Amino acid sequence: MSYRQTDGSLDLAQLRTFLAVYRAGSITAGAAQSGLSQPTVTTQLQALERQLGGPLFERLPRGVTPTPAAHDLAARVAGPLDSLAAVTGGASADSIPVAEPPVLLGGPAELLAALALPSLAALVGEGVRLTVTTGLADDLLADLRIGKLDLVLSTIRPRGRTVLSEPLADEDFVLVAAPALAARIDRERLQAHDLTALSGIPLVSYAADLPILRRYWRHVFDTRLEAEPALVVGDLRAVLSAVVAGAGISVLPRYLCSRELAAGGVVTLLDPEDAPINTVFLARRVGGPARPHVDRVRTRLLDEAVVWRACEH
Repeated sequence: MSYRQTDGSLDLAQLRTFLAVYRAGSITAGAAQSGLSQPTVTTQLQALERQLGGPLFERLPRGVTPTPAAHDLAARVAGPLDSLAAVTGGASADSIPVAEPPVLLGGPAELLAALALPSLAALVGEGVRLTVTTGLADDLLADLRIGKLDLVLSTIRPRGRTVLSEPLADEDFVLVAAPALAARIDRERLQAHDLTALSGIPLVSYAADLPILRRYWRHVFDTRLEAEPALVVGDLRAVLSAVVAGAGISVLPRYLCSRELAAGGVVTLLDPEDAPINTVFLARRVGGPARPHVDRVRTRLLDEAVVWRACEH
């Protein structure tokens, strides 16, 4: 534990204010969400820091960043405070009504850019505010559990009782190349799983350890891929651009390259009956106060996922 134990109980109002600032990332936004003035929020945070024996936030030119003690405290109090807010209706009788805060959405950058954000554009036009965070699934789910995110598109199934998840869509993976490069590959030999057909063909990968390519090789060819990538770039959209330009072959989610496939910018090298897939889950926290805009975003994503699934086939 990174802060000292106190002899007395912690003030509930101060904890609520702390959690609002922690989740909003600034005293100004935390004050707006709490219906309090900025001086009041600052005073409450200072009192809480004195009781805990150390700082909870580092002040930045814009906003604040939590200290390890703040992360620890948020992990301990977020669940109970959200449950209490759900029971009491989320606000005291004399609180100041404020506009609903932005919906905090997390997910893989490529999936958000290609599918999720276009699907949510109409909601933004209707007044729903969004703050989007990209990153790895484990990190995003950790932020979801402590309330730093409201919804997460996750490529791994969340575990634990504090998070609810529902299948959203399946990513269908395809082995692709630019037409000129594909013409150099004997696809009949490849169809027969003769991998010498790919000898000398550069590999373009999302990461140096070839995670998506290795999975495809194991699932489709039933063998371990032993190779070094010719080009590594940590964004699947950039991988696609490199493949279209003829830099090499790669394995990509079909949704990401559907336009290029339709336009002939890339072609599939293989169409296995049992292609590898990856399920995308929509995750949210259990409990917490009612958030109509979060519910609207969740519903829209679930509805639009029906269209995404149709596009995969």
